[in-house]
Amino acid sequence: MGMTISEKILAAHAGKDSVVPGELIEVDVDFALANDITAPIAIDRFRRAGAKKVFDPERLALVPDHFVPNKDIDSAIQCKLLRDFAQEHDLRYYFEVGRMGIEHALLPEQGLVVPGDVVVGADSHTCTYGALGAFATGVGSTDLAAVMITGRIWFRVPSTIKFVYDGELRPWVTGKDLILYTIGQIGVEGARYQAMEFTGSAIAELSMDQRLTMANMAIEAGAKNGIIAPDVVTRVYVDDRARRPARYYESDPDASYDQVIPIEVSTIEPQVAVPHSPANARSVKQVGRISIHQVVIGSCTNGRLEDLRLAAEVLKGRRVAAGVRCLIIPATQAIYRQAVEEGLFTTFLEAEAAISTPTCGPCLGGHMGILAPGERAVATTNRNFIGRMGHPQSEVYLSSPAVAAASAVLGRIASPEEL
Repeated sequence: MGMTISEKILAAHAGKDSVVPGELIEVDVDFALANDITAPIAIDRFRRAGAKKVFDPERLALVPDHFVPNKDIDSAIQCKLLRDFAQEHDLRYYFEVGRMGIEHALLPEQGLVVPGDVVVGADSHTCTYGALGAFATGVGSTDLAAVMITGRIWFRVPSTIKFVYDGELRPWVTGKDLILYTIGQIGVEGARYQAMEFTGSAIAELSMDQRLTMANMAIEAGAKNGIIAPDVVTRVYVDDRARRPARYYESDPDASYDQVIPIEVSTIEPQVAVPHSPANARSVKQVGRISIHQVVIGSCTNGRLEDLRLAAEVLKGRRVAAGVRCLIIPATQAIYRQAVEEGLFTTFLEAEAAISTPTCGPCLGGHMGILAPGERAVATTNRNFIGRMGHPQSEVYLSSPAVAAASAVLGRIASPEEL
């Protein structure tokens, strides 16, 4: 019996010829990461264990991105812990404000994760890197501390659900719409501790930015990881930036899947996930006339250059509606610079949007856009749980950058087709 791409990567890193779902294995980790919320706990456990050095100072990244630039004294202390630890252990990949970005956009951009890797991070959206053909998953801070010391971690091999996306995308439908639709179909526990393997002709046509968006939200279906087999799009993205050799895997034709779910993408319209679950996805046309107070375009899900271009296309020559705040948050410094050079910022400023330095900020209710009681936001982020972006009596609606930008202009949840 053949193996899936996830099983092949895990087997190779466990030093085994093959693995099967449910098997407990210990694997070598290629790269590990943490941020200003999760790293301090890992650092504390690292020190409590009596460890004197990390397993490899070039295989660990510390990225302060959640509460930066520091919003208060507590967040400044958190970030100082990272900075001091990075200096103490001569970590090559500590990213200070001005050089940092949202971690899950920054590390692929920097070529620090590559196809065939096993990547673990103390952040649930570490599954983003599966878009490159890596096995990537989030872990707890104490697990990360063990990885920081040993360079190894144990897993129970997940079974795999294969999603086959075929057909031609409608106008304004993006990878964000595909993953919201998928989560809407299977629910937030529909892939619990399973690998979500995204395949099909429609996936082959997606850019890397959109693939990263899809893999990013696998965790919103409860998945252990999301993954896309590398192809020519992957190689073009990876070849000029990889800092380590890539290893290219694909699933065997006779691999065993827990389920195979076909999805005809031509039937999918731009999606919105209404409060308070990413699984509450429906066509934007089915949402109704819901007025909003804030729009957030950014995050590790949709803060990449293609996302900003899409938002600018909708906002060009238009203005944000009175009474609405539109926040644009480029995911990395490089994206920020490119957006400036392409004139996207001029479009945003003329539309009366506010532009932020790279930060997770409002996605987790951190800062740079917290909601008051009764306020509603349309966001390109990944979660819309109660209180996610501020007060428990606020509401978050998830969408693509195109829908978010159109909503900012009309002051209500809207499709770009309405413009």
